[in-house]
Amino acid sequence: MPPSIQQILSAVEARRGDVEHLFASLAAGSPGNPGILRDTYGAGENFAHSLMADHAKALSLTITQDAALNTFATWQGSNPQAGSIIMGSHLDSVPHGGNFDGAAGVVAGLAVIAALKDLGLKPACDVIAMGVRAEESVWFGVSYIGSRSALGSLPDGGLEARRIDTNRTLAEHIAECGGDPQAIARREKSLDPSSIQAFLEVHIEQAPSLVEMQVPLAICSGIPGNFRYPEANITGRQDHVGTPRRFRRDAAMAAADLAMAMDAKWREEEAAGVPLAVTFGRFHTDSAVHGMTSVPGAFAFSLDVRAYDPSVLARLEAFFLEQVARIERERGVRFELGKRASAAVGVMSQKIISEMQTAAAAAGLNVTQIGSPASHDSAAFAEAGVAATMLFVRNENGSHNPDEAMEINDFMKACALLALWVADHVGPPLEETVTRANTCVETSA
Repeated sequence: MPPSIQQILSAVEARRGDVEHLFASLAAGSPGNPGILRDTYGAGENFAHSLMADHAKALSLTITQDAALNTFATWQGSNPQAGSIIMGSHLDSVPHGGNFDGAAGVVAGLAVIAALKDLGLKPACDVIAMGVRAEESVWFGVSYIGSRSALGSLPDGGLEARRIDTNRTLAEHIAECGGDPQAIARREKSLDPSSIQAFLEVHIEQAPSLVEMQVPLAICSGIPGNFRYPEANITGRQDHVGTPRRFRRDAAMAAADLAMAMDAKWREEEAAGVPLAVTFGRFHTDSAVHGMTSVPGAFAFSLDVRAYDPSVLARLEAFFLEQVARIERERGVRFELGKRASAAVGVMSQKIISEMQTAAAAAGLNVTQIGSPASHDSAAFAEAGVAATMLFVRNENGSHNPDEAMEINDFMKACALLALWVADHVGPPLEETVTRANTCVETSA
């Protein structure tokens, strides 16, 4: 007989000790002083992938890596033609980040596989825990490096992007870690989207919405797309502080003008009920020459704009470019926007969302729905045509900081819901599944 809901919940709970040990080991092996440092294609990220592999081997899973060094821990199925289920997230972090951002999705995938193995299930399809490389775009200024490389969709020029601290290219870092940048450049896929049944990602929430609602879990309703200008510059003219306004070509004032225009547009859109975010992450004069008695002749900034609707992104980018042209005319400066980057809106699978809502209700789990304020690897899978869904875990202090505050009790509930969904797709005996779409596992006798 298929396992009951209570048996699944109990099997997941029995893995609590392993979960706590794995999180503790990740933190101990990648200190950021303060916080965590799992640098993309560096020692910290390499350590996390090695630790994941060691843990997966203890579960008798098959370990592989692809050209981008994504790590796959596979519970092999008996039917090679059945679409695989992938659970995972990234293992890198921002500098001085927290221990749970990204890593929670990998730990959840391993915990769910372990729990279902404990129940004696025998998969017909492959069930995979995936440790994704290089999700944090702060290091190279490119989104979804690992997942896009696996799917054969890394943008042109991505391998030439330079890491912010080493100034070495992504290709150099991948090769140094043992990967194959040339295979990525040839767009060789390690994952065929048509052979993936679902990509499921557990992640801490990145704003305290669930804390505010007093709900432990949420199913993601959508992931914003974005457009980015990581290395934009404004060139004006360095002048004496006493120079009258009519003679100035002030790069700092030009930047301020642009920022205020974008903020006003954001306020206007938000008042109309359009969710989006505008961020100038870098915003500074040239420290080599700036001073209190000089008019700045150079200014550097980065821009990240994200929204849930492609038409909104297009409208905002058109507005941004209009403001750039206006400010150039009015202030006599020149903008050099540099390389543009973007990511598509991540459309989540309504079918899986509905199934997870049903599973949560049956198990008595308190779950709501929220949109993601941030970008995630699930969006890259969704863009490739894979049915993707995320689960968010309550987190009081946000993410990308040392004080991430995910409670293990909440995390275990996310693992339970994930296991219920997977078990529901593997539950009936194989002979009863031949007419049921998307079923991929048989139970043991």
